[in-house]
Amino acid sequence: MEQDIHSGGFNQMERMLLFAFLEESSGCEFKEQLPSLRSQGIVYPLQDILYCDSDGELQTDGNRSGHFQNGEQVFDPEVNEEIVRTIAAQLAEIGDQLDREVKAKVVNDLVQHFLNENLSREEITRCLSQAVEVLARAIPSDLEREKAMLVLAMVLTKKVANKVPFLLQRVFSTTVNYISQHFHGYVARMLRE
Repeated sequence: MEQDIHSGGFNQMERMLLFAFLEESSGCEFKEQLPSLRSQGIVYPLQDILYCDSDGELQTDGNRSGHFQNGEQVFDPEVNEEIVRTIAAQLAEIGDQLDREVKAKVVNDLVQHFLNENLSREEITRCLSQAVEVLARAIPSDLEREKAMLVLAMVLTKKVANKVPFLLQRVFSTTVNYISQHFHGYVARMLRE
């Protein structure tokens, strides 16, 4: 299992968004296992995130949740858990519609990649990215491409974890990394709007 997901606040909005998406999604057969992500410290309330003040010093404050990287804030202190949950619920509705577009073969192939302990996190993330790209080509053009790809990644997380629930932590971690790499700015903008 991958334990390196505990990387400070940088991925936290992606973690919270994916966690809330899974809570809101229909057909999520492993919902009783979701609290284990909180109990293992993989997902935690936004107000518990570390942030850096303008001098670059790490602070903990139950009222703020910012993080600086290369001098730029990467997490908006105004974002709160309620906003994340609202956005996640909207994305879950889209995900429920896109769910039927996801072919069983794509899910089964991903399950095999996640079960392969010899694949690095980067290789598995690349497999997830390729699956999202393939699925995104079949999505109606009326849905914004970034949003469609973000939702497809989260739907794939749900489908893989439904098939093999013991992979939840590994799939969750991989998807968070994928979203952080490809959609961090998009997610931040969505949560600020």
